[in-house]
Amino acid sequence: MKKHLAALRFAFPHTLPVLSGYTVLGAAFGILMTRQGISLLWIAFSSIFIYAGSMQFVAVALLATGFDLTETFVMTLMVNARHLFYGISFIQKYKDMGKIKPYLIFSLTDETFSLLCNATPPADVSAKWFYFYISLLNHIYWVGGSVLGGILGVLIDFWTNGLEFALTALFIVIFTDQWRHAKNHVPALVGVSSAVICRIVFGASDFLIPSMAMILIVLTALKKPLERRPVK
Repeated sequence: MKKHLAALRFAFPHTLPVLSGYTVLGAAFGILMTRQGISLLWIAFSSIFIYAGSMQFVAVALLATGFDLTETFVMTLMVNARHLFYGISFIQKYKDMGKIKPYLIFSLTDETFSLLCNATPPADVSAKWFYFYISLLNHIYWVGGSVLGGILGVLIDFWTNGLEFALTALFIVIFTDQWRHAKNHVPALVGVSSAVICRIVFGASDFLIPSMAMILIVLTALKKPLERRPVK
């Protein structure tokens, strides 16, 4: 029990930026679902078991217009293809996670991935349970925000324009925090420059997967030089 409490206490402060972002984004999702006539039960169900952020917003439109299962599968694969790269980079980190490994894989969202890339628990905190509570807390925030939005969507008439920017703002906060605490900024610079180059070459709608591939290739090539580089 003590190791769980220690991991939870250390994990919680790291998740506060996600708490603010997921509450707003989840609420926006819940409001949109309510406006499509979807019940609170299904709002909670989708956030618990789908838990796919951007794809859940796409699902709102699909549910409203009717959808083909094959088309939905392909669309989901395309929207969430970036998670393939998340999984590849976490193969070693999640290697010995035991029974909680399936949940850790399932709950590896963009924001959870960002937090776990640089957050390292101290020696007296179990890394396994630290990763678990980061993932679990973020999941709870999303479900809680979605349910809150479902309730508010029934009670209050909302003007939702601009709510989608909360996700961008959340990434900026997480990136800034990681930049401030990282001793080596080369991976961050590789990420930013790869995204910019691929945005120019492939355009706004198609740059994400190429940029992830470029980041993976460049950082793999630089792995040994970065490991040998002395920390100042």
